[in-house]
Amino acid sequence: MTDANLFQLGIGLETGAHAEDHRSFVAAQKTRDVFDEDRDDHFIRRDGRVFAGTHLIIEVVDGHGLDDEDRIQNAFRDCVDECGATLLHIHTHKFSPQGVSGVAVLAESHISVHTWPEIGYGAFDVFMCGDADPWRAVDVLKAAFHTQDVRVKELLRGDGLVSEEQAA
Repeated sequence: MTDANLFQLGIGLETGAHAEDHRSFVAAQKTRDVFDEDRDDHFIRRDGRVFAGTHLIIEVVDGHGLDDEDRIQNAFRDCVDECGATLLHIHTHKFSPQGVSGVAVLAESHISVHTWPEIGYGAFDVFMCGDADPWRAVDVLKAAFHTQDVRVKELLRGDGLVSEEQAA
């Protein structure tokens, strides 16, 4: 049976006001639950805000060793340890003639990188939720790539999607 036939039969489709009311109720209930301090999840609750995680955009400038897969993998591991995260998997790829891309998949999210060693530049993303502290990765990356020029922008992922007013 094709999707068009399923659509004509109405199978799997929620339609009408009753379905919308149900979805609104479920969404409101989930919103209330998110603000529960005892909830066992990885949302961050800080200063009356609830968000999914802290995402740092980290630019390593004038770095050294940005073409070395082993150094990058070790930097990922050191970041994971220092930040209090849980490593699940690391995958890197070395480009020719230069450059490395990679990701460390974490229980708390991920760390990723793409490098341009010919100009000493590495573009890192460090995204973590829960109790992990991604800001601790900044000094690890400074040390790993022998530079003091590390630029950071912070995003609070999911910030503003849930407010205490919605939870009331």
